[in-house]
Amino acid sequence: MKLGSPSLSSLLKRPNRMWVDGQGDRPVVLRPGFQSRNRMLTVYFNYSGALVVDILPQDTSMTATYYVQNVLSQVKSAINEQRPKVSTSRTLLLHDNAGPHKARATTASLRELGIQVLPHPAYSPDLAPCDFWLFPILKGRLAGRKFDRIQDLAKAENSELRTIPEKDYQVVFRKWQIRLKRCIESHGEYFKIKAL
Repeated sequence: MKLGSPSLSSLLKRPNRMWVDGQGDRPVVLRPGFQSRNRMLTVYFNYSGALVVDILPQDTSMTATYYVQNVLSQVKSAINEQRPKVSTSRTLLLHDNAGPHKARATTASLRELGIQVLPHPAYSPDLAPCDFWLFPILKGRLAGRKFDRIQDLAKAENSELRTIPEKDYQVVFRKWQIRLKRCIESHGEYFKIKAL
């Protein structure tokens, strides 16, 4: 370090400093304390359509407690309503490997409900119907629309989910089964998926 140059600690204390190449404008840096208005959307659907849509409230984290008390309780109610005789027994559930999904409270609740969790390989959004099918549809349909209240967003998402025909849900389940079969046949190795 040259004599007279700033020390490392003084450089670290300067907020919003960055290298700029001199080409174009300086990037906009969000002020400290900026709160994102993004919300986590949880959707459960089956062969016949959407069952549960949950939007995580502002200033709330997705924890195992929230997941069990708010999301899984809605899933249980929706399944009981749809299949009153069978209830949640013989239900297969696919969700990713997020912490709240693998937590003890969640696994205990799922066991108590008789719901079997299907294994989902890590880093495999191509095997999750929400990632390869549903969320792109919702993003496309809601693109460019602004919502001032979370209730308006929830209403729009529910409305869009209800307009997806039952046959589309059935088609995506068949495509998902094809993807799973190809993954098993390739012994978990990467392969290129044609548009299914």
